[in-house]
Amino acid sequence: MTPYTPKDIAKERGSTPKAVRRVLRSIDIRVGSGARHAWTFSEYQEILRRYDQATGNRKARPAADRKARTPVLYEKAGRVVTITLNDPDRRNPVSDPETIDALVGAVGRVQRDPEVSVAIVTGAGTAFSSGGDVKAMRDRAGMFGGPGQALAEGYMYGIQQIPLAIYGLDVPTIAAVNGPAMGAGCDLAFMCDMRIASAKALFGEVFVSLGLIAGDAGSWFLPRRVPWEVAAEMSFTGRPIGAEEAHRRGLCMKVVEPEDLIDEAQALADVIASKPPKTVRQAKRLLRAAMKTDLPSFLEAAAVNQALCHQSEDHLEAVNALLEKRQGAYSGR
Repeated sequence: MTPYTPKDIAKERGSTPKAVRRVLRSIDIRVGSGARHAWTFSEYQEILRRYDQATGNRKARPAADRKARTPVLYEKAGRVVTITLNDPDRRNPVSDPETIDALVGAVGRVQRDPEVSVAIVTGAGTAFSSGGDVKAMRDRAGMFGGPGQALAEGYMYGIQQIPLAIYGLDVPTIAAVNGPAMGAGCDLAFMCDMRIASAKALFGEVFVSLGLIAGDAGSWFLPRRVPWEVAAEMSFTGRPIGAEEAHRRGLCMKVVEPEDLIDEAQALADVIASKPPKTVRQAKRLLRAAMKTDLPSFLEAAAVNQALCHQSEDHLEAVNALLEKRQGAYSGR
């Protein structure tokens, strides 16, 4: 598991490592030459809290400013869209109604745009997503409050709209996991078709440690992405898995240095985006259908889709490009 250091605090709080070390020494946290100054994720969270108290920065951004912040960023470049969870001060939780609506809206926007061939999902700051707001759980506030029926409906018409939107998306999705992905944040990563992890990434199916189950379809996606025993261990122990172990056990495609993560995700997205756009969507729909369809029905669907492909302008362009040893120029027709 990759350790956290004063450099991570400096990056997250807009300071310098030297200034961070000075503050930490003032509150009796030993750092510097000859001292242990690398922490696990849970240690880092506690040290960050004490750092904020010492600097008068209990909240990295006032609540009014957070409310004004766009909860999800949507950036389109060519045929690639990058969707960024944008609440880094709270480590990008996905349980707020504003964030849920914005994320579902961004996915719908991708689906409706025929010019988009692939979407990257990532988080702002040093975390991918902390999942549910634990303080709101403690206070039984927001989606975590109310009588039983209201709670159930809060899930159904709230956070469960995220897996429904992503599952129904016809373009491939890449999770660029830039840091801890915990609880519903871990589930969000596994809703995506592919995962590339920063060396700082953590995958934590931590619900059981909070006396909960994955109420946002994590238990549906996880065993469809990894072997059963891996899904079982993650679900029954709640143990977060670091990036290198995650790669060994098939949770992600590759692990890269934090500064290279978006470039790696973009490179993969660019390859997908270079293919005929309608064909990419048809391929995604067939993969999804294969998860729930018997072979004869699937072959019939494949034959129909293949016939449509053969009649497309992009198919002819792809064949000519191959024979002429050049890059294809695709119109989506």
